[in-house]
Amino acid sequence: MPGSRTGRPPVQRAPGRPPAARSRRGNPLLRLYTRAQKAWDRPLTAYYLVLGSSLLITVLGLVMVYSASQITALQMSLPGSYFFRKQFLAAAIGGALLLAASRMPVRLHRALAYPMLAGSVFLMVLVQVPGIGRAVNGNQNWISVGGPFQLQPSEFGKLALVLWGADLLARKQDKNLLAQWKHMLVPIVPVTFMLLGLIMLGGDMGTAIILTAILFGLLWLAGAPTRLFVGVLSVAATLGVILIKTSPNRMARFACIGATEPGTGANSCWQAVHGIYALASGGIFGSGLGASVEKWGQLPEAHTDFIFAVTGEELGLAGTLSVLALFAALGYAGIRVAGRTEDPFVRYAAGGVTTWITAQAVINIGAVLGLLPIAGVPLPLFSYGGSALLPTMFAVGLLIAFARDEPGARAALAMRQPRFGRKRAAVRGSAGAAGPRRWNTMRRRAAARSSGER
Repeated sequence: MPGSRTGRPPVQRAPGRPPAARSRRGNPLLRLYTRAQKAWDRPLTAYYLVLGSSLLITVLGLVMVYSASQITALQMSLPGSYFFRKQFLAAAIGGALLLAASRMPVRLHRALAYPMLAGSVFLMVLVQVPGIGRAVNGNQNWISVGGPFQLQPSEFGKLALVLWGADLLARKQDKNLLAQWKHMLVPIVPVTFMLLGLIMLGGDMGTAIILTAILFGLLWLAGAPTRLFVGVLSVAATLGVILIKTSPNRMARFACIGATEPGTGANSCWQAVHGIYALASGGIFGSGLGASVEKWGQLPEAHTDFIFAVTGEELGLAGTLSVLALFAALGYAGIRVAGRTEDPFVRYAAGGVTTWITAQAVINIGAVLGLLPIAGVPLPLFSYGGSALLPTMFAVGLLIAFARDEPGARAALAMRQPRFGRKRAAVRGSAGAAGPRRWNTMRRRAAARSSGER
């Protein structure tokens, strides 16, 4: 081996890494993508996504309800924080329901399906009883529960349909009955049409559309064939066209899709156009929290159906995209829970809740953007309304419970908790062993100090 100039043998260098490995390590975008992919594949990702996105949507919704409802409250000679306090109370109760639902076992959720369906049907029948039901904005879908509080039973009907439909389809799948079309359709389709009839008696077509979306979501998860979907969709579409054609109010809402001028008289598209004005004036980062102009009487229902427009005006494009990203994360997590479970009830219930929240968000935001007719449905977890917030938060608690119950998530939680418990147990054990000796030493020192020893 030839020597070097110093007379020492040359240093043998380690073989270099392959060029692909060096490029992968040196590319920050590729490293970021790899880390993100590993994070998405973790067993607790769905759990954290459901919990984090739902809480962020609720908290941001409380802030926007407070901002968007102040002027409306003052115009009604009420304190400026009136609607915020009611929404905060509903959020606190909903948080307790979310926690309870997230800790319930699956068998208890299945046991609640039939009582919840029966209770929802009973309350929806009471809505149509004169003297009990109340009309709001032309829709007879409310019950007064005392004082300023009102209850909309059709909102709880969504949750009841999800739980009952998931339990029904899961039991039929266990008996291998879903291969027959009559078991696929009966009794879930007749019961859903009964709920739709009770809702349409009050004139609330927006909620009826959400229930129809939940039905289609459950049938799709159950593996319904395409011809069955076409048949059910044809019946639903025919009934929808008849209901729209026979109502001038609904025809006017369809005429406002894509409108750019408020109009006058029967052709007025005031709410739809001023929602666009609010979004357009927000710019990239908005005019600032609380600085909306449209909420000063120009935009009707600024804190309920059109709160997304006020969000765009005050928080700008950045705020609206953040809300959309949170709903996308919640929808992705729900799909992941439904796709990874082996329990048919969990799959149907998670898919039904995800369909419900996603479809309602799309309909509300599409109406604000002028892409869909105004259906009068609130933005889930975001708009003002305790009757809509309570069942939605319970449904989110369902998703959290199902995400925690995934095999991988259950194993990850089981590995995390005992390790902490063993550490604390070891600390307590060592303290217990040295406890009597340390206590005796401290007692002797105290006696020595009291006797004057130094």
